[in-house]
Amino acid sequence: LVSPNTKVAVRLFPIISWLSIYRWKDWILSDIVSGISTGLVAILQGLAFALLVNIPPGYGLYAAFFPVIIYFFFGTSRHISVGPFPVLSLMVGGAVLRIVPEVPGSNGTITDDPSITEQRIMVAASVTVLAGIFQLLLGILQVGFIVIYLSQSLISGFTTAAAIHVFVSQLKLIFQLKVPGYNEPLGIIWVYIFGQITNTNIADLVTALIVLAVVSVVKEMNDRYKNKLPVPIPIEIIVTILAAGLSYAFNFKEKFKVDVVGNLEKGFQAPVAPNISYFQSCVGDGFSIAIVGFAVAFSVAKVYSIKHDYPLDGNQELIAFGLSNIFCGIFKGFAASTSLSRSGVQESTGGKTQIAGILSAIVVLVAILAIGFLLEPLQKSVLAALVLGNLKGMLMQFKEIAVLWKKDKYDCLIWLVTFLAAILLGLDLGLAAGLGFELLTVVFRAQFPKCTLLANVGRSDIYRNRKDYTDIYEPEGVKIFRCPSPIFFANVEFFKDKLTAAVGFKPLRVLRKRNKALRKIRRMLKKGQLQVTPTLKEFVRIDVDVYIVGAYDGLLDKLKISEFFDDEIKPTMFFLTIHDAVLYILVKRDIVLNSPKFNISQVKDMHHVCCGGKQLCPPSVMQNGHSEAWRGPGPHSWEEG
Repeated sequence: LVSPNTKVAVRLFPIISWLSIYRWKDWILSDIVSGISTGLVAILQGLAFALLVNIPPGYGLYAAFFPVIIYFFFGTSRHISVGPFPVLSLMVGGAVLRIVPEVPGSNGTITDDPSITEQRIMVAASVTVLAGIFQLLLGILQVGFIVIYLSQSLISGFTTAAAIHVFVSQLKLIFQLKVPGYNEPLGIIWVYIFGQITNTNIADLVTALIVLAVVSVVKEMNDRYKNKLPVPIPIEIIVTILAAGLSYAFNFKEKFKVDVVGNLEKGFQAPVAPNISYFQSCVGDGFSIAIVGFAVAFSVAKVYSIKHDYPLDGNQELIAFGLSNIFCGIFKGFAASTSLSRSGVQESTGGKTQIAGILSAIVVLVAILAIGFLLEPLQKSVLAALVLGNLKGMLMQFKEIAVLWKKDKYDCLIWLVTFLAAILLGLDLGLAAGLGFELLTVVFRAQFPKCTLLANVGRSDIYRNRKDYTDIYEPEGVKIFRCPSPIFFANVEFFKDKLTAAVGFKPLRVLRKRNKALRKIRRMLKKGQLQVTPTLKEFVRIDVDVYIVGAYDGLLDKLKISEFFDDEIKPTMFFLTIHDAVLYILVKRDIVLNSPKFNISQVKDMHHVCCGGKQLCPPSVMQNGHSEAWRGPGPHSWEEG
């Protein structure tokens, strides 16, 4: 037996569960190859995504190193690559620019003023720690289920809008223009970039276009021939080495005045406590970053967990990412999640476990401590082109609009509203607006459910929407009405309207036309007994029988406690399945027609026996060797076997 302490340890440190069964001879070589490949990509993406945060590129290496170390011990996914993600980097960068705005004459990315640069680094680190605290608290409180409120449509629309933001933010580096931060999306293109287009650095522009074209073509080849290639062609690494080598050999910085990465500090920064004064200004940013980072990472991790058949723990993932971001922020890194392209590299090159992740962190460590200087002559426009090359997957999500429109118009509207809100309002407010609209659609769907009339299909015990099939049977005088939503105060009037429309008349109007019933109604009104007439009683009083099918467990007990039943509304109206109710109606009708002296109460008694499985059992009840077969329309629509 496993002790409670051991269970707690395994749950808190998932590494114990998979490391103990690690197949060293079979997996270690694959993890080594995967770790080296992923680490090289992580170096480049760390440098590139740091530009989105508006801090020096070298700090991106910290974001590619520290979160991987922490996740190795606390994470439950074996295949995702933890580290910088462009959407989160841009969200952190938005907070950085808002708190530490641009100075006149800067290029909109990194200022030469050391004090401003240090402030921005501290803002990025503080926002990251705050996001980590939110994630850690959510994990401790066991609210990992919160991710279900971020539907795939919402995430897709949001990340597509974020890709547009990322694209716009990198144009200034490709053209090498002095563009200040501009919070209103798309305005940056027209007002600043197009206004200064004549100041473009041609060398940076040409280099970026060549790199972008080569990377896009080779990535397309990797996708098309992924089954034939042993490993994807590491085109990002190849072009980076070539670009840095050419820039150094031909002195591009002096000859063409290109903007380069510059000095990369060797080693690590001393750990610092976050600046608490920034927390108040960044609460919204921190919470948005925490939720988006977890949602993206968990959705990617879920894909790989299903593919490779191992469990995920959403609450433990929150704890893992929370600790990763707290630790990363203390060492002046920025928020981490998972990059889709980097995770794809880790899995496609043979990665089996997070040992590949820890090896990728070692590769990043080598760059931090020893070989970072080799990347100093690399043009920033090359990094910008690499960022744009990683946006293809997110930009291709535009194709989902047509699919969603055909599949579910509500989901399509969620996609469009989230996308437009994130474009027009910014990522943080856009996410809030999209989530609010999504919750509104949930209320709308519940308040206005799609009610339908059902019919028997193919003389079976299956009942479906009668509009969808041709071979259907509808018993004469029987309407099968289906409402897919729970009935509550917000939709009760809608339900009544749809029900009366389905049966073709209003029962209360029929009742009022009957003189005897009218006198009865007047007496009840005087006594105050007919202030609100339940829909069921309206039908019962005009001799229309109503049967309820498929009620959830415990409903009958609740109705009895609330004194719902009386002389008119009785528990015998409840059935397990539609077919049971239809058979009962047909049997009851046959007995009444053929035996006028037969007491209807005997039919109801027979119904009780039927549900017990002793005599005339419906098809859904097979006990004591009884079975029945549905024979189609007719008064005897069942037979005892």
